[in-house]
Amino acid sequence: MIVIHNVGHSSPTGSRRQWAKRIKWGVLLVLMVLIYGSHAPLITLTKVDGHIPFNASSCVVMIELAKLLISLLSLILTGGASALRVPPRLLLVGPYAVPAVLYALNNNLVVLMQAYMDPSSYQILSNLKIASTAVLYSLCLGKRLRRAQWFAVGLLVAAGVCHSYSSLALEDVEGANAEEGPRLHVTAWGLFLVLLYCCVSGLAAVYTERVLKSQKLPLSLQNLYLYLFGVAINGLSSLSSVTGDKSFLEGYSWVVWVIIAGQAANGLLMSVVLKHGSGITRLFVISSSMLVNALLSWLILGLQLTPFFPLPVTLIGLAACLYYRY
Repeated sequence: MIVIHNVGHSSPTGSRRQWAKRIKWGVLLVLMVLIYGSHAPLITLTKVDGHIPFNASSCVVMIELAKLLISLLSLILTGGASALRVPPRLLLVGPYAVPAVLYALNNNLVVLMQAYMDPSSYQILSNLKIASTAVLYSLCLGKRLRRAQWFAVGLLVAAGVCHSYSSLALEDVEGANAEEGPRLHVTAWGLFLVLLYCCVSGLAAVYTERVLKSQKLPLSLQNLYLYLFGVAINGLSSLSSVTGDKSFLEGYSWVVWVIIAGQAANGLLMSVVLKHGSGITRLFVISSSMLVNALLSWLILGLQLTPFFPLPVTLIGLAACLYYRY
């Protein structure tokens, strides 16, 4: 998110441009929150007899491929196709492989962690990636946050934990096990893995932002390099996970294609945020999407909202005021 402060007297034309820029950023961020928040409910809609009928790794490949093709089309339409005629230098393209490797590592960590903790514990502890991203953002990019801004980041973590734990408590009540309390289980190895996951997640976001901002290249060309590695690495991972009795696109429905289109659009919009905004704005988008997720689950899936739902809403709103005002 970009906050524009007026210095002295501005002309009517300059003021209109400022408001136009704010409106564009507002629309972009709201769209991202809606796409992020709708992801989990859409996944639920694809289930058949309680199971996801498609190969998740193939879906990731299709998302990366869609982002790659859109980036290529954008580069051509903006007159940047001439950059493709000259073989790129390895030192220029190489850095874009790192985010793809980090994200692939995180995907494997998510699967590995399930053996050392219950899913609810993962849901709660994974909110620590908000704090790890903010710390790495400050250390690696040299962005010093003020005390009020650090407090705002803490409020985002608290909002995530509150939302995750209240959802867990509701599921426990519906399961008639409320007297036992939420059954959480985390081993020492699981705690280490979740901390590693949070650090890698933050590092991937911060590193991507650094690369996008440090190179004076068109964003569409940068995305092309980024998603080229994404397709290659996730494609290799998908080939190793696809079994002989299930084809690459088996189980795909119109909802799956909506998910692919939405996640592809969100990835491209996120690159705009990291290029021209900041990684902290990304954290606010992800945190706000939890609330959209809850609302859509209530409207579409008929799930019950928890009595504590207003609390994370308030915490996120307060965090936004603190971070972007001071």
